[in-house]
Amino acid sequence: MCEYCGCQSLTSIDELTREHEAVVALISRVRAALKAGDGAATAALARDIAAVLAPHTQVEERGLFPAMAVEFPDRIAALEAEHRRIEAVLAEAADRVPADPAWPGRLLDALAQLREHILKEQDGVFPAALATLTTEQWEAVETVRARVGSALPGPGR
Repeated sequence: MCEYCGCQSLTSIDELTREHEAVVALISRVRAALKAGDGAATAALARDIAAVLAPHTQVEERGLFPAMAVEFPDRIAALEAEHRRIEAVLAEAADRVPADPAWPGRLLDALAQLREHILKEQDGVFPAALATLTTEQWEAVETVRARVGSALPGPGR
């Protein structure tokens, strides 16, 4: 992921970026599981992606995005809509292998959208946040993170 603007020097952005990297790695594993015809592994990986995204999305939507929505309302609304579409497809595997034979195709489409979504955040939202958020707004982001935690291993977790 990017390192050109320095936004990863902030703990909040670094954690969000690490979560993006974990999701991208899981997406690669989904593609391999689908290619192998392993529906159980595919569904389990979809659940793993959802587990990483659950706290990640809360940090964005309850901390970062509200601070950015004043200046970028349409872009933030579009990102939140993408969250809902991706979550819906992942949720189909929440407790089982989806029986619908079209689900793997929907999953691949959702994961392609997720990859694009990650690039929008990494290359657009995070650098813009670095330039526009106040100290108080960053503290609000950190408060959300402290409340929701992370699905990734790390110091103190």
